[in-house]
Amino acid sequence: MRTEAERVARPDIAISGIGAVTPAGFTTEELWTAVSAGRSLAVDLTHFDTTGHRIKIGCRVPELTGHGLPWQEALATKAARRLDPFARYGLAAALAAHADAGLPQAPAARCAIVVGNAVGGRSTSDAESVNFAARGPGGVRPLMPLMTMPNAAAAQIALQLGWHGPALTISTTCASGADAIGIGAGMLRDHRADVVIAGGCEATLTPITLAGFGNLNAASLRTEAATACRPFDESRDGFVMGEGAAFVVLERAADVRARGARAHGLVVGYAATSDAHHLSAPHPDGAYAAEAMTGALADAGLAPSDIAHVNAHGTATVHNDRAEATALAKVFGPDGPPVTASKGVLGHLIGAAGAVELVVAVLSMNAGAVPPTANHTRTEPEMEIDVVHGTPRPVPHGPALTNSFGFGGHNSSLVVAPA
Repeated sequence: MRTEAERVARPDIAISGIGAVTPAGFTTEELWTAVSAGRSLAVDLTHFDTTGHRIKIGCRVPELTGHGLPWQEALATKAARRLDPFARYGLAAALAAHADAGLPQAPAARCAIVVGNAVGGRSTSDAESVNFAARGPGGVRPLMPLMTMPNAAAAQIALQLGWHGPALTISTTCASGADAIGIGAGMLRDHRADVVIAGGCEATLTPITLAGFGNLNAASLRTEAATACRPFDESRDGFVMGEGAAFVVLERAADVRARGARAHGLVVGYAATSDAHHLSAPHPDGAYAAEAMTGALADAGLAPSDIAHVNAHGTATVHNDRAEATALAKVFGPDGPPVTASKGVLGHLIGAAGAVELVVAVLSMNAGAVPPTANHTRTEPEMEIDVVHGTPRPVPHGPALTNSFGFGGHNSSLVVAPA
């Protein structure tokens, strides 16, 4: 653990607000209920014709409606209605996190936004491709470039909050949300900002995207939605696509205490590495994924034995799960902490996955229980990890580690600790 002098020199970063828009609903209570139940939220897709598609299932966000939600008024504006779904999800989750933090008025120039996103406005891009094919160049909407740009969510959050600090977009595919939070925490430690909203958002349940992932053989080809995604199970065959967003408000812990506010937890460690191996396949021995984990632990000043549980990347693809399990065994040994994988319930939210799973890790830490991994019955025999399945497992109230790995060889790990 860090000494008092080290803590003064390197301030603790608190999570003072959380917002989530996921297939489970629009609140952290709904999210926790869903992951605790350990049942997949995947459904048969009906919002477009899936005839001819290899993938016909996904985890969808409910219609963005409801009374008393922090983002209801903002999303009803004409400008917000024109946003691509990924930006609408991001704006809703960011405003929910902002409301949850109960922030006082702060100098706008000292408030920053960091958004993780992998593909931008894919729903709009798909729709406008159809318009172009049917009607030629004149059929494409003038707002198409603004709706598809990956930074649209960051820009819209800044517009709504009136914040003038950096509004950044990070794109490291499936590690984007985790990297956004890690980078945001670093901005606060370096005193480059006083408040940061960080997280990720994604909406990729579109015809072209699903066709691409189906042809890549990365997604499950099972037709029974509820049992398709099986992280770390010996019968796994790929992930189920999901959509949504999660954001956290980050502040220096001393500032949160000074205003008498509550903290959900602390972001105490972050590290990122690159496999430099393959555009889609992980390094098979998990060496650089393990380096990300050990780097995050070192950043936190913790030993592997301090970690109470791990929220794994756990995509349910054959090679990714095997590589991650190998990396976990390198770091923690064969008797490591319990491991869960939220994608079995929520699907793979791509650029938003790391942010959503950090939120789940915080909720688990505070509840003292690790949620079960959906559809997991038997861990592959070669994997030396303890996968929680069936029912939630009680754990000591202690730090948690969460992993996010992305196409291109991106490896990111975050460590959170009780406030």
